[in-house]
Amino acid sequence: MTKLIHEQWSSQMVFILAATGSAVGLGNIWRFSYMVGESGGAAFVLLYLGCVLLIGMPVLLAEWILGRRGQSNPINTMAKLAREGGRTQAWILIGLSGILAAFLILSFYSVIGGWSLAYILSTVTGTFTDQDAEAVGEHFNSLLGSPGVLLLWHTAFMVLVVGIVARGVTKGLEAAVRTLMPALVILLALLVVYGMTTGHFGEALRFMFSPDWGAVTGEVVIAAMGQAFFTLSLGMGIMMAYGSYLGRDVKLVSTAGTVIVLDTVVALLAGMAIFPIVFLHGLSPGEGPGLIFVTLPIAFGNITGGVILGLIFFLLLTFAALTSAISLLEPVVEFVQERSPFSRVWSTVAAAICIWALGIAALMSFNVWDFPILFGLNVFDLLDTFTSRFLLPLTGLGAVVFAAWFLDRESVRQELAMGTTGTMLWNVVARFVAPIGVVIVFVSAFL
Repeated sequence: MTKLIHEQWSSQMVFILAATGSAVGLGNIWRFSYMVGESGGAAFVLLYLGCVLLIGMPVLLAEWILGRRGQSNPINTMAKLAREGGRTQAWILIGLSGILAAFLILSFYSVIGGWSLAYILSTVTGTFTDQDAEAVGEHFNSLLGSPGVLLLWHTAFMVLVVGIVARGVTKGLEAAVRTLMPALVILLALLVVYGMTTGHFGEALRFMFSPDWGAVTGEVVIAAMGQAFFTLSLGMGIMMAYGSYLGRDVKLVSTAGTVIVLDTVVALLAGMAIFPIVFLHGLSPGEGPGLIFVTLPIAFGNITGGVILGLIFFLLLTFAALTSAISLLEPVVEFVQERSPFSRVWSTVAAAICIWALGIAALMSFNVWDFPILFGLNVFDLLDTFTSRFLLPLTGLGAVVFAAWFLDRESVRQELAMGTTGTMLWNVVARFVAPIGVVIVFVSAFL
């Protein structure tokens, strides 16, 4: 039976920090800034923001609307709203796929979070000091090739996540984001200040912001659309779960705008911090995950104060991973707590153990189980591909379609509080533009 007591965020600002923390993840630290630099600079930023407004923001608002109307976990929310609107109960599949996506993503995300913890230790012990590319690359390969070591760090990361989420919304999630988000910004600012002293800050700014409309191709447009969708933690049940803790005093539209701005600013600041260091050492900015775990450690190991800078960076990376990880665990815990006799603590432990166990299979994909199991993919890649290409876009699409087409119009108007003109604009974008954009992102993944 569903429990009747449902916690709420203590303030709009805390909710903004939590939603932004969920959006700011490992991908923000390297992927977005690199995409900006390689895809037209300021031209890409403007294109991305346009896609956010037309695709990301409508889906984000849809998930918050559903969550606040339902005041429960995503599955119960969809069941309640479908029942109240006389719709088929098949709509609960939207909530189910969101929770499943969060469950699967956290299983391998925790493995990567464990890497960031491991690199904090490696940095402070001087492992990267005076090392060349071959030695740093070998260190990373050694980490991936050691299932016992990966299990240790994967477990340590999950313990940190459980320790936060088990304490509930106010004492756990709120307390964490109140600490982690300001700390993340401070650490990022310190790295940006250092970047200004390298003599390559201007080069980094030109790489990221020089507008080049000639670089904007159809592929770049689709990449911007995909980034706009995925960067806001959409389709994972997260924003629906977070929305269920929202009070009536929170203004959804302005809050969504704030979260989008903060998420984008953090991503761009990360580029301003990282790329001056990369260019200082003549390294490649296009290494993907290798930029974080191979390229940058080379730089940190060969500059004055590199240990301190490396420590700051990998703390920053860990904080970003934690704020996203706690948001991934939350919808799963909310579901278990509301659909079982378990307390908050035991709901968290039960959910985390299952996720942790699947994570073991994911981390073993880099060593003893490094072979294809389905569609030519190992466990880690299969989890990543299935969630990013299928579950996330389909869940987000279902949420915006239900909110725009099947939810009571008066309920939507009350939730948005945008007036007649604003509501009409929402109807056009959420009913037609956003769904078409999500479908394009979904289809393009297979082309």
